[in-house]
Amino acid sequence: MALVVICGQPCSGKSKAALCLVEALKESESKHQVRIIDEACLHLDRNQSYANMPSEKNLRGVLRSEVDRSVSKDSIVIVDSLNNIKGYRYELWCLARASGIRYCVVYCDVEETHCRKWNEERREKGETNYNDSIFDDLVRRFEKPDRRNRWDSPLFELWPSRDATDKSSAAILDAVSYLTKKVDSKTRDVKILQPTIATQTSRFTEANSLFELDKATQEVTNVIVEAQSHALGGPLNGISVGKDLPTINISRSVGLPELRRMRRTFIKLTGQTSLSGPAPPSDSESAKRMFIDYLNRELGSS
Repeated sequence: MALVVICGQPCSGKSKAALCLVEALKESESKHQVRIIDEACLHLDRNQSYANMPSEKNLRGVLRSEVDRSVSKDSIVIVDSLNNIKGYRYELWCLARASGIRYCVVYCDVEETHCRKWNEERREKGETNYNDSIFDDLVRRFEKPDRRNRWDSPLFELWPSRDATDKSSAAILDAVSYLTKKVDSKTRDVKILQPTIATQTSRFTEANSLFELDKATQEVTNVIVEAQSHALGGPLNGISVGKDLPTINISRSVGLPELRRMRRTFIKLTGQTSLSGPAPPSDSESAKRMFIDYLNRELGSS
């Protein structure tokens, strides 16, 4: 139904804002499932994750993948992380668009001095905090959201250092209204992102092809294993997988582990080829035919 991106400097009250938003959503008329995705739910340490650029890139990738798996038209997903890079917010916006759901950004606008003070207070209490060097680096690289950017809009702003953040905060209530408002032909103030034809087709084709490849190659492998069990390890010629499909000709006995390795290799090669050529097969018969041809080349009688 919706993707909410919580954005702000380190220790700016983002997690509290996320919890207040969840509480307000549960008290609204919306019956949709609400889920928070953050570093903690993925068992990631923030200091380790932001220690260097490769670690940070990996963190963003893990979060993005989890968001991609979680977004749907039946749930509200809240991404509680720094989300400090505008290019990354754009990537999250693209995930929402591909899923055809609502999207918004909740920004905790707090001055650096307050963030630094709160970070030190957490350290004194033994709570999760940032190392000073990591904190300084994150503050320096923070890219403030701009409501003029489509990936930063609509933008709901909170000021935790000035006003207490709770479920009745104006920005929280505005966000809840935007996320739960019923949409009809007359609605103008709520935007549901629409996937482009290219994006929609690509996602559908990719998922379909992978499913058909996996299913078809497994069926062919099962036929070979069964035929070998009856041939007592001898050569096999003319194994039939189905009508209008080529037969399988094997010059030697092939164990199940080897068949599995060849199956994985075939799927990998097919995926790599599709990056620069035609898309992999999206129907079972074509996938079986390709896999049989591959096996005959690799294992067939010379």
